[in-house]
Amino acid sequence: MSSSNKPHYEADPDEVKYEKENNRWTFNPRGFSIIWGKDKRYWNLPEENHPEKPAELVQVSWLELTGKTKEALPVGKYEIKFEVSLEQGAFGWNNCPVFMMAKIGKTGKYKWIKINIADLGPDKKLVPPDFQIEVDRGSEDRKLYFGLYEVWSGKWKGGLRIHKATVQKVS
Repeated sequence: MSSSNKPHYEADPDEVKYEKENNRWTFNPRGFSIIWGKDKRYWNLPEENHPEKPAELVQVSWLELTGKTKEALPVGKYEIKFEVSLEQGAFGWNNCPVFMMAKIGKTGKYKWIKINIADLGPDKKLVPPDFQIEVDRGSEDRKLYFGLYEVWSGKWKGGLRIHKATVQKVS
């Protein structure tokens, strides 16, 4: 998916941390590219060096938040999870599924799952419950590309908080 014509926030690669001992990547809010992320009418991003603070969606009709690993992933299976919550007064999420999509390599085929954001509350939740992607030996480009998308309904929605995402090798 590409939306280069929209004012977006480019990911800060320093906000993606790799823990070698756990084989885990953590994407802090500023580690994502966020469509409309530079515009305060749509998103409130945490200030630099505050990874504990979430990115807060004010309102958008086009949700596109993407991340990618800097390096190729070793062969294996990886679990991808977003830590998200809803603010009091969140709106527009009923009958408006969000898709989490991931692929290996820039030209890879997306794997996806629907997430019902309306079921979330103010407590941090890990979503989706079980989403894995496999990196096999035949892949030339083994970087991971993933994100959250709701670009089809045209509905205005707001009140979503993105705390972080993790990518962890499980086998």
